[in-house]
Amino acid sequence: MLREAYPFVEDSFSRFPSQSNIYGLCQAGEQELLAATLKGKVVSFRYQELQQKVRPVAKEVQFTYIPVDAEIVSIDAFNKSSPKRGLVVGITFIKDSGDKATPFLNIYCDYEPGSEFNLESIAQSCLNLELQFTPFQLYHAEVQCPDEGLETVFLLSGHDQRIHLFKENASLHQFEEQPVEKLFPELQQLPSKLVILSLSPFLLPTCHFTLFYVLQSWRVQFDSPISTVLLFPLSCQTKDGSGLQVGYRGHGEVFVNSWVLLRLSCMCFLRDVQECGLARSTCLSGSDQWDAVLCALVIDLDFDGQKEVLLGTYGQELLCYKFRPAGSGRDGEFQLQWRRSFKSPLLSIIYLDLTGDGLRELAVLTLKGLHILQHSLACTADLVLQRLAHRVSALAACSELQPHEAADTEDSHAPAPIQGVTNQTPAC
Repeated sequence: MLREAYPFVEDSFSRFPSQSNIYGLCQAGEQELLAATLKGKVVSFRYQELQQKVRPVAKEVQFTYIPVDAEIVSIDAFNKSSPKRGLVVGITFIKDSGDKATPFLNIYCDYEPGSEFNLESIAQSCLNLELQFTPFQLYHAEVQCPDEGLETVFLLSGHDQRIHLFKENASLHQFEEQPVEKLFPELQQLPSKLVILSLSPFLLPTCHFTLFYVLQSWRVQFDSPISTVLLFPLSCQTKDGSGLQVGYRGHGEVFVNSWVLLRLSCMCFLRDVQECGLARSTCLSGSDQWDAVLCALVIDLDFDGQKEVLLGTYGQELLCYKFRPAGSGRDGEFQLQWRRSFKSPLLSIIYLDLTGDGLRELAVLTLKGLHILQHSLACTADLVLQRLAHRVSALAACSELQPHEAADTEDSHAPAPIQGVTNQTPAC
């Protein structure tokens, strides 16, 4: 039953020369991916038109100032905030110098007009920064800077229990480390002995889990590290007056995946955080059967307006959970919709439109390479036809009602007779 509900077909697989890690995949621009391997190689993946067909192309990109003996830790990329132009790529790595391992952050950005989005040119324009800490995840965020407007910055977590911020100095055409508290005051005083393993918007996954919500914060400690934290609404069907999506019951939903290597993991779902903090939690049924979960994603896969939770596990399984309401007065629960087995552990997943046809693909990074999964075109076409037919029926029903509504409108706008006065013509 779970196999029949699987909505994807595998379009391609690109094998890497060496294995990657959980920080080794990022989106570069609208329709391109960058995957980093531990042996210092970076692979670019995109679709190109070759021989009148759209085909997947994976090729190595030669980023400068990455030694052959370097071990890449993490990679990230972003487009500069408007009105600035250009693609920025960040790569952290550790260089083995014999008796000492030295960590670095390389930031690649080309300022020459016409080359701001050319990946080959960008890979040759490097700012090399030596780090005083072991880096973990490299993450970007768009923030409102005083007197500067919107700016996209790098955030880098490290073993020194801090989050480091790197911001562009436009006048010098380079990036500089700046105090993180200037733009993220909530990151200034983190709990002691806290090591940030990964970053999400306003969420800092560690053994401790702290959620900052406007002027409130809640904290709970688990008995094992937390690999992923996702903040999302259960439903995205309605919109408010500003056009923003309104969440289920108007409250944030938090999905926390708590795991520890070499033992079974337990996935916890925290609900109604605004009202209940971190107290209302339930475990996802069956989520402890496929080893540690290394990555997670929340997306609407079946286009019904309600989001699903995807989990990638070290046990080589891709799991899909969907929330099912239980009825009035009772809580619903997440149920396993389908699962798909791979030949190696899953490290990272990204959902994006690689082919430019308006239908997104699911990129799955495993220990051995990159899988590209596409929606079943037959099922998607059937869904489009169903919704078009429903739309045509609704328009036809609306057009049939319009003459009657017009007549009712005319009668409703006719002047009401005044009592004591008739419509007869008075005699002369």
